[in-house]
Amino acid sequence: MRYGEKWPTYAKQWDRMKIKPARAAEFRRLGEYAVEHRQRYQTIQDATAHDGLGREGEGVPWYVIAALHRRESDCDWDTYLGNGQSLHKKTTLVPKGRGPWPTFEAGAIDALNVDGLSSVIDWRLEKDLYFSEIFNGAGYHMRGLPSPYIWGGTNIQVAGKFREVKKDGKWVSVFRSTEWDTQPGVAPIIFAIAQVANDIEFLRET
Repeated sequence: MRYGEKWPTYAKQWDRMKIKPARAAEFRRLGEYAVEHRQRYQTIQDATAHDGLGREGEGVPWYVIAALHRRESDCDWDTYLGNGQSLHKKTTLVPKGRGPWPTFEAGAIDALNVDGLSSVIDWRLEKDLYFSEIFNGAGYHMRGLPSPYIWGGTNIQVAGKFREVKKDGKWVSVFRSTEWDTQPGVAPIIFAIAQVANDIEFLRET
């Protein structure tokens, strides 16, 4: 899953994306919540401009962090951004063995460093979507499907969902082709945030 091959698909999907009418009010509320907590997300953006490994980026955009937070744990501030598990215990889902962490911000910075988002430069809309999908995993891409992690709640979404289930004492990812992911996707969340914030200008690939 290479960015150079994938970004034109994201661009086309974004341009024809429509939030499902029945969920318009929901996404408006999600955008308002993110803007209300903007300073906390901005703090993480500022911290991820330097990832502690000698790599310097621009910092992960605050609205992307807000969307990931919503997607991973419905904005529970007591969870690890990387997988939605508790901040107060070592994680058992991928990424495993992280934490514990004293604050949401500390855990979020770690998660973004682990997945390499902190070292991204030249952020633009298509990269927002690409690296959000990388953050979740390329399983849908491998099946030729638009990821509901990105497009949930829009006309781009199709049936199909990966679930983490426990088998023989271990967590494994299982794909269910007829199941619909009901969580809000990153793309409509950041669209809603931009509608509320009024100062977000998405740079685009050309």
